[in-house]
Amino acid sequence: MASQPQSATRLAFGPFEVNVAAGELVKSGVRIRLPGQPFQILLLLLRHPGEVVTREQLRDEIWSDGTFVDFEHGLNVAMNKLRRALSDSAERPRYIETVPGRGYRFIGSVQNLGTSGVSSVGLRVISGNAAVVPEKGHTEPQQLRPRWWIAVAASLAASVFAVGLFLYFHRRPALTTKDTIVLAEFANRTGDPVFDGTLRQGLAVQLEQSPFLSLVSDERIRQTLRLMGRPADVPLTPELGREVCERTGGTAILAGSIASLGSQYVLGLSARNCGNGEIVDEEQLQAAKKEDVLNALSQIANRFRTRAGESFAAIQQHSIPLAEATTPSLEALKAYSTGRKVAFASGYTSAVPHLRRAIELDPQFAMAHAFLGRIYGDVGESVLSAGETTKAYQVRNRTSDREKFFITFSYDRQVTGNLEKALQTLEPWTQTYPRDVDAHSLYSGFSSQGTGRYERSIEEAKKAIALDPDNVPSYNNLADAYLYSGRTAEAEITMRRAAERKLEIPDYLVLRYYIAFLKGDQAGMEREINRARSEPGAEDWVAHSEALVLAYSGRLQQARAASRRAIDLAQQTVGRERAALYETGEAVYEAFFGNASVARDTAKAALELSKGRDIEYGAAFALALSGDLIGSQTLADDLEKRFPEDTCVRFSYLPTLRALCALAHDDSSKAIEVLQVALPYDAALPGTAFFGFFGGLYPAYVRGEAYLAAKRYVEAAAEFQKVLNHRGIVFADPIGALARVQLGRAYALAGDKAKAKSAYDDSLALWKDADRDIPVLKQARAEYARL
Repeated sequence: MASQPQSATRLAFGPFEVNVAAGELVKSGVRIRLPGQPFQILLLLLRHPGEVVTREQLRDEIWSDGTFVDFEHGLNVAMNKLRRALSDSAERPRYIETVPGRGYRFIGSVQNLGTSGVSSVGLRVISGNAAVVPEKGHTEPQQLRPRWWIAVAASLAASVFAVGLFLYFHRRPALTTKDTIVLAEFANRTGDPVFDGTLRQGLAVQLEQSPFLSLVSDERIRQTLRLMGRPADVPLTPELGREVCERTGGTAILAGSIASLGSQYVLGLSARNCGNGEIVDEEQLQAAKKEDVLNALSQIANRFRTRAGESFAAIQQHSIPLAEATTPSLEALKAYSTGRKVAFASGYTSAVPHLRRAIELDPQFAMAHAFLGRIYGDVGESVLSAGETTKAYQVRNRTSDREKFFITFSYDRQVTGNLEKALQTLEPWTQTYPRDVDAHSLYSGFSSQGTGRYERSIEEAKKAIALDPDNVPSYNNLADAYLYSGRTAEAEITMRRAAERKLEIPDYLVLRYYIAFLKGDQAGMEREINRARSEPGAEDWVAHSEALVLAYSGRLQQARAASRRAIDLAQQTVGRERAALYETGEAVYEAFFGNASVARDTAKAALELSKGRDIEYGAAFALALSGDLIGSQTLADDLEKRFPEDTCVRFSYLPTLRALCALAHDDSSKAIEVLQVALPYDAALPGTAFFGFFGGLYPAYVRGEAYLAAKRYVEAAAEFQKVLNHRGIVFADPIGALARVQLGRAYALAGDKAKAKSAYDDSLALWKDADRDIPVLKQARAEYARL
C-alpha cells in the first residue's frame, strides 16, 4: 500500500487533498497556502504512510547541501507550519506523529486519487511550487521529454489560465455584507429519510461559520410563516422560501438537493435572487458513498461562499469540515436537527429526547451537548445545564469557531458562573461575527445584567433587533434592562413593539405582569394572571410572582397558597429545581416577616428538591435570618467550594451571608467590611432573580442593617433608600416593603421624626390589608406609636 501514494499526483486524507503536480494543498475545496519545505515534508510523509521518516531522510531529500548547520531549526519551523496548516497537534496528533529521537510518521489514511496520466516513476518535489522531477535512480521516459510544441502549448495554456484568474478574481461578487440568505429545505430524491432536514442543518452550520454571510434565522422564518397563515413547521420549499425571503427583506434563496446515482450521491445547490428569480450561483458535487456526503456538503458550501464574494483568507480561517464541526454520523446529525426544529416549534422540553438520541449515537457531539445545556438553563434546571455544558466544553475542539465561542461562553455562564470571563468571550465573538444575532442577543442577557452593565445590555439588544426584528429574546433583554435601569415606560414600549410583531413567549407575560405591578395597575396584573392559565410554561412562573406580590403586601396566608400552587405546577411541568427555587423564595419571605420556624422548614424542604446554586443561597439566607447560623454557614461553605469563580457567589451571595453571620454575633464592623467587595455589584441582577424574582439589592439591605447596628444611621438610611430607588430590580420582593420600615427606623434613630413618620406611613399603608399576626408588622406598629 505504501507504494501507491508514491506514484500518485492526487492524494487525499481526511478533508485534505494534495495535488502533487500543482504543488497545492486543498481543504474541503479551499486552497491552503503551504509553500516550500513544509509542502515537501508532507509529500515525503504521504509517500511512506505508516512508516517512520527519519530526520536524516528529511535532510537528505529536502535540505540542499550547505544548509546542514541550520537544518534542526529549519525542520522544527517547517513542521510547525505544516501542523498549523493541517490543524494538527504534536501532543494529540491526527496526521503526523513525532517518533522521539528518530523522526516522524504519517498516521492518517491516505487515498490515491489517481496519476492523471503520469507514469509511475517516483517523484521528488524540489520547490513546493509545482516543479516535479524524476526521483534519484530513475530515468525520464522518452514520451515525457519536452518538445518545442509542448512549450508553445504550455505558453498558450498559461495565458488562458492568467486571463481566467483575472476574470475570476475581478468578477462581481454575488452578495455583499449587507445581504441576507433564506435557506430552504434540501430536496431529498434518494428515498433515504436520514437526509430529511439533516442536510439543511448541516449546510446552515457550514454557512454560519462565515463572518461574511448572514442567514435569516429559523425563528424569523417561522414567525413569517405564521403571519402568512402557514403552519410554522411547514417544509420550506424553494417557492415558499422565496416568498419568505421577500417578506424578510432577504437577498437570495438557497435551495439544495440530493439524489442517488447507483451507489453514489449527487448534491446540488442553487442560489436565486429573491426579487427577480435569477440564478446567483449553482453548484454540484458527487459523493462516492453515503459516508462521504457530509464532506461533499462542506465542499459545496465553501464553493458557494467563494462565489458569493467571501475572501479566500476568511474561508480558509473559518471552514471546519462538517464532520469535524458537528458529527461524522448522519443519524446523530438528523436527531440533532430534529431536536432544534421541535425545540422552537413545540417547546424546549420536547427537544430533549431527540438531543439525547444524538448524544447516544455520538457522545462526542459537542453542539448536541451544548444545545441540551442551553435548554436546561432556559427552563431553570441549572444543575442539568451545567452537566451538559461541561461535556460540550470538554469536546469543544470538535466544533466550528462560531460554536466554540458559544460553548466557551456557555461554560462560563452556566458552569463556572464567571460572568466577566463570559463577557470576554462575547467581545471577540461579536467582533469576529458582527452580523451574528445570537452573539449580540447573548451579550444583552444575564452576563451584562448580572454585572450591572445595563446600558451595554440595551446597546447589544438594539443591535440584535436591528439585525433580526423578530428576535424574541432580544426584546425581552431590552425590556428587562430598561426596567432594571428604572425606565419602566421604555420597557413598556419595547413590549408593545414585540406585540405588534406578534411575538410572544412566557417571559413576556411575566414581564408585563411586573410592569403592571410597578405601575400599580391591578387590572393589568389580573389580565396577565388569566392569560398565564392557558400559556404553557407561564402558569407556574406567574403563580410564584403572584405569591411574592401577596407577601409584599403582608397577605401571607394567600401568599402561601399561591406558592404551593407554583411549586406543584413547576414539579408537574418544568422540573424540580424551578420548584425548589419557588420554595426557597417562600422560605425567604417567611424569614423576613419573622416566621422563623416556618422559614427553616421551608428552606430544608427546598434543599431536598435541589442543591442548585441559587437554591442553596436562598436557603442559607433564610436560615441565617431565622437563627440557624450553622446550617447557613454550611451552605455558604459549600457555595464557596463549588463555585470559586462565580460572580454572583463571590460578589453578592457570600458577602451577604458572611455579613448576616457577623451581625448575629454582634460584629457590625466585620459585616460592613465583608460587604465592601459587593459595592460595585450592588445593583447587578443576582441569579436568584432570574426565575425566583428575589435577591436583588440584598447586599445593600444587609449593609444598611450593619450600619444601623453600628449606630451610623445616616449611612444606614442611604442603603435602605438605595433599595427603594431600584424598584425595577427589587420587583415584588418583600425586601422592598421592609426597606421602608428600616428607613423609618434609621431616621427615627437619627432624630429626624418627620422623615421617620413618612417612611412608617408608607409601610403601614402598604400593609393595610395584611394578616394581623405578622411579627414584623406588630413591631412596626409599636415603633410608629412611639413616634
